[in-house]
Amino acid sequence: METLNFLGAVLPVTILIGFILDQVIGDPRSWPHPVVGIGNLISLLERKLNHGSPKVRRRNGVLLTFLIVGGSYLLTWAAVSAANLVHPLLGLAISAYFIFTTLACKSLLEAGQSVLVPLLKGDLKEARTRLSWLVSRDTSNLSEAEIARGTVETLAENFVDGILSPLVYAALGGAPLAMAFKAVSTLDSMVGYRNERYEAFGWFSARTDDWANYVPARLSVPILLLAGWVRGMSVSHAYRMWKRDASGHPSPNGGNPESVVAGLLGIRLGGINIYHGRTHHRAEMGEALHPVTSKDIVRCRQLVQTATWISLIPILIAAYIVIHF
Repeated sequence: METLNFLGAVLPVTILIGFILDQVIGDPRSWPHPVVGIGNLISLLERKLNHGSPKVRRRNGVLLTFLIVGGSYLLTWAAVSAANLVHPLLGLAISAYFIFTTLACKSLLEAGQSVLVPLLKGDLKEARTRLSWLVSRDTSNLSEAEIARGTVETLAENFVDGILSPLVYAALGGAPLAMAFKAVSTLDSMVGYRNERYEAFGWFSARTDDWANYVPARLSVPILLLAGWVRGMSVSHAYRMWKRDASGHPSPNGGNPESVVAGLLGIRLGGINIYHGRTHHRAEMGEALHPVTSKDIVRCRQLVQTATWISLIPILIAAYIVIHF
């Protein structure tokens, strides 16, 4: 009982440690990473389960989601519990490490920077290549403005997926729940596509990701608006853009951070994208008060960084409340 009380008392501490580790270290490629293991297991099970009629594939897709998400939760809980039996401080360290691996602030900002650097040098070919690592759209013929737009959209949307949502679930259920969310997110990124291979098999994974991000996506709105105020951006304009445009996004969640970011930066996001040779018109967010340029990537990175630190405050408060009430 004392051990459980100790772990409960330090939940905000484990979140804080995990958060700082992500800010300082990011995603070292040489370190063991639970998400890599989750991805490998998804690939293995997908090859075994993704076959048969659409009805069978849909059923197997549901099974895959429960196996991966439930397994991620249970394995993380078992690891933390085993470490805690050795010593509570080891349990704290393991919990903090798992939370750290679910966060992606530093790697997200670095991804934006990786596109920005060649763009500033006028190397559109390299910038297109770097952007293709981040998005599923065809980047081979994008202009400078389109490259900048795609980068800003990625930063805005992944503020929720890669930063805010893991923090929310860590506050609600510690490392096991944060890792379960990461499993949901990884499933969506691997099988949640509307194409011939995954239309039936990945539908439940995609819907689960929508459900998991529903509340964090809406929490991102006041956090981003506050970050915009800190950065001296037009909060009132951004709020109007959110009210007007968020619901038009094809994702039930993506329109919230994207419309706010578009409003804060004074640009228009969305428009024409090409996926696998087919042209799609994505709902437009915001008003084009000025053309999208590489400077907007810089401002968006600063906005996301500020919003990330602002989000830490209510997350730690929520963790404290969950423990004591």
